[in-house]
Amino acid sequence: MDHTADTGTLYIVATPLGNLDDITLRAIKTLQSVDAIACEDTRRASILLRHLEISGKTLISYHAFNETKAITSILELLEDGLDVAVITDAGTPAISDPGYALVRAAYEKPARVIPVPGPSAVTAALSVCPLPVHNFFFAGFLPHKKGRKSKLEFLATLESTVVFYESPHRILKLLNEIQDTFTGSEVFMAREATKLHEEYLWGTPSDMIERFTGEKTRGEFVVVVYPKGEKEGKKRQRANVKKKYGTDYDTGCEP
Repeated sequence: MDHTADTGTLYIVATPLGNLDDITLRAIKTLQSVDAIACEDTRRASILLRHLEISGKTLISYHAFNETKAITSILELLEDGLDVAVITDAGTPAISDPGYALVRAAYEKPARVIPVPGPSAVTAALSVCPLPVHNFFFAGFLPHKKGRKSKLEFLATLESTVVFYESPHRILKLLNEIQDTFTGSEVFMAREATKLHEEYLWGTPSDMIERFTGEKTRGEFVVVVYPKGEKEGKKRQRANVKKKYGTDYDTGCEP
C-alpha cells in the first residue's frame, strides 16, 4: 500500500551556482507550482525567484542552525497534502548543504521525495578537469580540526581521484596538507564556477600554493587531487592490464 498518496511531495531542486540562467525548465516549473519553498537564505532565494518572475510563494528558512524546527514545519505541510521545494544558496541540496536530514525525515513520514536535478559544483568542476575522473571519491569539506589529519591520510591511500570543497579562508592550509600527504600529486582547482570571475587552475600543489600565497583569496573552491599524478596513474593502469591480459593496452602487442 502506498502511504505517500495522501501527502504532499518534497522536491529537491538544484539551482544555479552563480549564473542565474543555469537552471532547468523543469526546476522553473517546479518552483512555480509548489505551495512553499524551503531555502537556505530567503534573501538569496528571493533574488532567484525575481529573476524567474515567480512571486507570491511562501518561503521557509531552512539551514543548519534551525534544521530541527524547520523540518517539523515542512513535514506538517507535506502531511496536509501541500508540495514543498527545497533549494540551497547554490547547486544541489544535500551535497555538502542542508537536505539530508529532511529527506530522511520525509521518507520516514512517509512522503514522496522527488529530485529535480541540475547544477552541482562538483560535477561542474569534474566536467572540465584535465585529470582522470572516471573514478573519484567525494570528500566534501574536511573537519576543521579533530580528525582532519587522519582523514587526509586515509584519502591518500585510495587509488582514485579525490574531490574536496574548501573555503577561501582555509585553501592555503588544504594545499599545504595535500602537498605533505598526497606525494607526487596533481591538483585541479575550480573557483567561482559559472560566476563573473570564474577561474580554473591545474598544476602541482606547490604551483597552487605559490599562486595563492599573499593574495586576498575570495570564492569557494572545488579541489580535485589525483594522488600520484596522471603519468603514474597510466603506468599503474598499464601494469594492471598486462598482468590480467598479458598485453599492453596502448599497443595491443604481446609483452
